[in-house]
Amino acid sequence: MTKNRIPFIAAMFRSLLGCLIFVSVMAVADVSHAAKDPRHVPLDGQTNFRDLGGYETTDGRVVKWGEIYRSGELPRLSDKDLDRIESLGLRTVVNFLTPEETEARGKDRLPGGIREIAAPLSGGIDNDLAQVVLEARKTGDFSSVPPEFNADIHRVLIKEATAEYAALLRAAADPVNRPLVFHCSHGVHRTGTAAAVLLSALGVPWETVREDYLLSNKYRAEEIDRRLEELKTLAAEKQGVPPETVDTTNMEAFYRLQGSYIDASLDEAIQEHGSMEAYIRNVLGLTDEEIKKLRDQLLISSHR
Repeated sequence: MTKNRIPFIAAMFRSLLGCLIFVSVMAVADVSHAAKDPRHVPLDGQTNFRDLGGYETTDGRVVKWGEIYRSGELPRLSDKDLDRIESLGLRTVVNFLTPEETEARGKDRLPGGIREIAAPLSGGIDNDLAQVVLEARKTGDFSSVPPEFNADIHRVLIKEATAEYAALLRAAADPVNRPLVFHCSHGVHRTGTAAAVLLSALGVPWETVREDYLLSNKYRAEEIDRRLEELKTLAAEKQGVPPETVDTTNMEAFYRLQGSYIDASLDEAIQEHGSMEAYIRNVLGLTDEEIKKLRDQLLISSHR
């Protein structure tokens, strides 16, 4: 071996060693994150992608991990995200966005071979209310968006999204479709109500359903903080006042979720049908046999 090749080989070795160390550090980081928060699937292009596994039911069983996920929109996934999605073995994506939203936001970016099911929902608000929210986001003026707005959306979804939610439960019960993820824009309203109905059908206590709903605050925290700061600045400019004097009560209520918001979906089911279980059977139309199949497919004994 000539002397002039020794520095070159040494440099190549150092470069290779550096790559191996980087890969090892990243792998350890992923394992460390999974150990701390197995529910959250960290993605560059979507912060609210998470597993519905691990929740205990009233009959002592547990929702299987790695079968059903909930998320926000998926058009901005990175190449690394696609690898992560592929590693989940995802087979089906149920998309609650309307064609207009998809045109504006872009189609989901997914690995090949994944089945996409369109189940468009308007978000639980009619065109007039949608325009009110759109205008508020443009101007920072949330005076026409009261704190109870989110709860009203969940109530309307319970009444109007019956076909879509029934189809989701039936899709989730079929092993051909799993692993499966369902999503809307931010993974909050349409997805939140869907998750509440699905977990209820599995026999998960409502307290746990509420806790799952509120996790959107945790995973979207940076996004929420950034958006609220943008809106406060925008409102201040429109009003000609310092940002610190802007009343942010309504915008805070809209973006930071409260348990009472998702509770409204349960209240609606109880008020109109007696219980969430009756709603699932009598309104969504799932038979006892279908509910049993759903539970047998997605639940395991907690002693395994």
